[in-house]
Amino acid sequence: MRVKDKSIIVTGSGGGIGEGIAHRLAAEGARVIVNDIDSARGEKVAAAINAQGGRASFFAADVTKSDEVKALVAAAVQRHGKLDVMVNNAGWTHRNRPALEVSEEEFDKVYAINMKSIYLATIHAVPAFRANKGGSFINIASTAGVRPRPGLTWYNGSKGAVITTSKSLAAEFGPDNIRVNCVNPVFNPDTGLSAEFAGGPVDDARRAKFLATIPLGRFSTSMDVANACLYLASDEAAFISGVCIEVDGARCV
Repeated sequence: MRVKDKSIIVTGSGGGIGEGIAHRLAAEGARVIVNDIDSARGEKVAAAINAQGGRASFFAADVTKSDEVKALVAAAVQRHGKLDVMVNNAGWTHRNRPALEVSEEEFDKVYAINMKSIYLATIHAVPAFRANKGGSFINIASTAGVRPRPGLTWYNGSKGAVITTSKSLAAEFGPDNIRVNCVNPVFNPDTGLSAEFAGGPVDDARRAKFLATIPLGRFSTSMDVANACLYLASDEAAFISGVCIEVDGARCV
């Protein structure tokens, strides 16, 4: 049990990568708060974890709204007595298209969900971490923030901002024993946003185009990402802060 009794929030965990992270952490002993804006999906994930012998509960919150993120953190402290880890997984992308064709509304949504959420998590979780004499942020960024692809320019920029901000936060909050790290997944065709990343249905041609850029010859899975998060959440990573783990089969080399 590598994270036994740790209190962990996983945002955007009503499906996809976040669901996998929540399951993996719970299987290793964590008490997990499943967070999503979709209550039906989030409740289903929490129920599945509990049915498998894990410990999870659901809390609905929009990660772009300060009062809701504050309530999310408060719920973890109330239910578990503390907060040890916050996995900022919730994310969104505009459809793959030329930069000039992305609307202002889409741009604002990308930055609100991908970047403002990190700001709000920091504002509200740091006091809980300080009260606990330490804590860990795990921010799910993307290989797009390291090796950007054409067509996803504004998404790429938001993930680059997450990476740089995480490194700066790691330096600033290190004296508080607060660690900040990133996990950077490569393309996963099984997520709800895969068609947006690809610019259309993930057919054989699009799969082949993405796969050709990954030296290990396969796509990432939610469990690949979850295993990296498990390491960063565990005490095995007690001296790891300010790093990015590319879960990408050498795509960024």
